Amino acid sequence: MSHRSNRVGEQMKKELSDIIGRKIKDPRVGFVTVTDVEVSGDLQQAKVFITCLGDEEQRENTLKGLAKAKGFIRSEIGQRVRLRKTPELIFEFDESIDYGNRIESLLKKIQDDPEEKQD
Repeated sequence: MSHRSNRVGEQMKKELSDIIGRKIKDPRVGFVTVTDVEVSGDLQQAKVFITCLGDEEQRENTLKGLAKAKGFIRSEIGQRVRLRKTPELIFEFDESIDYGNRIESLLKKIQDDPEEKQD
């Protein structure tokens, strides 16, 4: 990604957090955190990585709610971020936090368990 697409991604991340937190009234969309936004080099597509509280069913409902509100979110982004064309939004779950928590728990388990010494 270029320097410009990084700047646009950071600005979109800030604005998306505000829009999702304050403007979306869909009950399926609960407490959502925007962790990252990756914008393509030509600024045509933006992958929005999110996390939310809840089980797998609540995550799927959150994705459905965001997909339903995608047009509204895109128009709000278009008003707030000055671009010639507003990028197409693609919402995905950020698996890196769950992955990091799993690694941390495994490391803690290894540290807590006494190792058997072999002669």
